[in-house]
Amino acid sequence: MHNIDTRPPAIFLMGPTASGKTALACALAERFPLAIVSVDSALVYRGLDIGAAKPDAATLARFPHRLVDIRDPAEPYSAAEFRADALREMASITAAGKIPLLVGGTGLYFRALQSGLSELPEADPQVRERLAAQADAIGWTAMHVRLREADPKAAAKIRPGDAQRIQRALEVIELTGKPLSAQQGGLPAPFGYRVLKLALIPSDRALLHARIAQRMDSMIASGLLDEVRALRARGDLKPDLPALRAVGYRQAWRHLDGDFDVTEFRDRAVFATRQLAKRQLTWLRSEHDARTLDPFARGHAGEARCAVADFLAGPVS
Repeated sequence: MHNIDTRPPAIFLMGPTASGKTALACALAERFPLAIVSVDSALVYRGLDIGAAKPDAATLARFPHRLVDIRDPAEPYSAAEFRADALREMASITAAGKIPLLVGGTGLYFRALQSGLSELPEADPQVRERLAAQADAIGWTAMHVRLREADPKAAAKIRPGDAQRIQRALEVIELTGKPLSAQQGGLPAPFGYRVLKLALIPSDRALLHARIAQRMDSMIASGLLDEVRALRARGDLKPDLPALRAVGYRQAWRHLDGDFDVTEFRDRAVFATRQLAKRQLTWLRSEHDARTLDPFARGHAGEARCAVADFLAGPVS
């Protein structure tokens, strides 16, 4: 006798930046009783609209996205906070008789949501401030060397330029006296939903690169630099905040600091976005239980609709 999976359904729509996730999510929400939850570390921030490719007001009015515009850019937002917020929204959607459709490209958030997080200490502002001051003095590459000496396993998984993760790993070591790598892992509790994973993975990377370049040009024409000028004018935001380390914003800030001209800003922003897409695709290919769709193939939306219809027809016994 087979066991039937009685968990409520949820759908993960995952893909690299500029792969058309929002358009496909809205098309699916038009066809099925779905409610959209954003899984994007930039869209949580108010005021990051153009450069974060936030859906416009008309789209959000027609297809509301939960977990968009929930944080001020001065406030950090962690994967643990995302997990708690997303589970609350999913429960609310399920209770209302709809199916959660989680859409985005932030792999860390998807992983935290489905697999949970290790019990690590909360951020300590004083320790973080001290580590940031040390990094100002010697640079994050040197801080990465320090991490490699204290925790080689963690350092091997963190790029030398990833200031946020280097800082967090050193902070955990300082607060607990143990390597971060020794505190991660363990068996996660079973996820409370049966999940259909749809992964937008282009078969031709050049098409994605072309779309990234086109979208960056469109963002610049739409006023990306004015958006960043408005954030700078607040006076309380620093470029090392997680919100402002998002691709496009980091390069725009440096351009407005006078570090390079507008042409180099554009080229650096395109390059950084391509690097982000490469990392996202590497993560997506490790999601072996995902149904892969080519976002540039003509029939991919129909294929997605069929996959959702089959999934919602009922759990497999």
